[in-house]
Amino acid sequence: MDVVISAVASELVCRLISFVSKKYSSQTHLKENLEKLQHLLLRVHSIVEEAEGRHILKPSMLQQLKTLTEAMFRGYDVLDTYMPLEKIGEIEEVSGWPFPITRRPNMAEMTRACSQVESTLENLETTVTNMTEFVVLLSGCKRMFRSPYSGYLYIDNFMFGRQVEKQQVINILLHHSPFRAPTVLPIIGGCRVGKKTLVGNICAHDRIRSYYSSILHFSGDDIQKINYENFKRVRTLVTIEFISDVSDKEWLKFYRLVALTGKGSKVIIISRLKKLIRFGTVNPIQINSLSQEEYSYLFKVLAFGSANPMEYPRLALVGKELATVFQGSLIMLNVYASVLRNNLNISFWTRVLQLFRVMMHKNLTIFGEHPKTLLEKDGSAVDITGFSLSSLSNTWFRLMLLTAQKDASGGGLPQMSFGDIIAGSKILPAKFQLVWESRLPPHTVICANCTAEMPSKLPPSPMKKRLKLCTSSSL
Repeated sequence: MDVVISAVASELVCRLISFVSKKYSSQTHLKENLEKLQHLLLRVHSIVEEAEGRHILKPSMLQQLKTLTEAMFRGYDVLDTYMPLEKIGEIEEVSGWPFPITRRPNMAEMTRACSQVESTLENLETTVTNMTEFVVLLSGCKRMFRSPYSGYLYIDNFMFGRQVEKQQVINILLHHSPFRAPTVLPIIGGCRVGKKTLVGNICAHDRIRSYYSSILHFSGDDIQKINYENFKRVRTLVTIEFISDVSDKEWLKFYRLVALTGKGSKVIIISRLKKLIRFGTVNPIQINSLSQEEYSYLFKVLAFGSANPMEYPRLALVGKELATVFQGSLIMLNVYASVLRNNLNISFWTRVLQLFRVMMHKNLTIFGEHPKTLLEKDGSAVDITGFSLSSLSNTWFRLMLLTAQKDASGGGLPQMSFGDIIAGSKILPAKFQLVWESRLPPHTVICANCTAEMPSKLPPSPMKKRLKLCTSSSL
């Protein structure tokens, strides 16, 4: 019996030693690969930044730049997922606020992390290896002078994206057409994905401003009110935003007026409507939402500003979770990042995350949609009760947020910014106007008149509607 017990004990000790050895080896391997990934990303980022300062004409090179940029953001996403955990030496369940569960990673989690980091590192190394020709050709592209406006876009490490789309639009606008008829470029994209910001950035570009004698900006309602007599024989760039469709007859009338301007004039159509592509004379530029990897990166650099996220690993984890629950909203990205950057405190950040989750679930329950989707619908309602300090005890009312894509009179109502309310540290008045202005041209202003309403005035939740329909059917 003693021999058997001794053998079993010896086997258990051997297994324990083997387990500890494998775990330590995995941790060491993970740390080494994370450091390699970090160094490689620095190299890739320098190539991307160099490309952003060059005027790239070849479509094949723009496609290579897009591939490299996408690989870079995927690499940053993996690095930002596991590097904070490596820094604090533990897994922190951010979703468990206010009592986060802290525990050591098990072998399965460690193996999964090692595999993902190693795979990302290998893919990025392969991408960089295939970019040798791209780097050589890049040196032959002309440098673009960076104006003060472009420098402004890099304040607080904010890297303006859409570089490939920007180069494509600039190439079209600077292309010399042998025909007299104006070139029409449709730029189509979803709600608030950055179409006007992109066009505003391009119109401020030095080469564009020097190429066109006049740059005009209009909305679709103004196309027949423009006096083109002042722009005859003047090369003109016209940007026009359409919220709704326009008839072919009305467009043809507008196009003939633009044709009266100087040779080489061009038109940019900005819209969400794909049907307006029919007016284009060149292939349209499609502006899609940022990928989750790029969105998370932009939120990180905006939220931390000049601070190093690796010095605040727990904040980095909370920030990554916030970037996930925002579901790609650029408004939320800018508003929240501005507030968080001024208070690098873990208690503050986790409170902001908790309040947003409460608000998100509340709107999903009442309206059946995420706040991002509701904000994209002009005139829709968003329940923001949870942001009010008083609503913690007075749950008999809700504050309704009505959004509008234009400056509207608040009727003498007190004004508050998004930053005033998202931390949940203020008592919201029964009526007020919420205002947010984009920090980038064209400095879009979003106004919202907020009022407290009794629960009886609120629309029934989608679940209650379905239950009511089922009951009626059964009768």
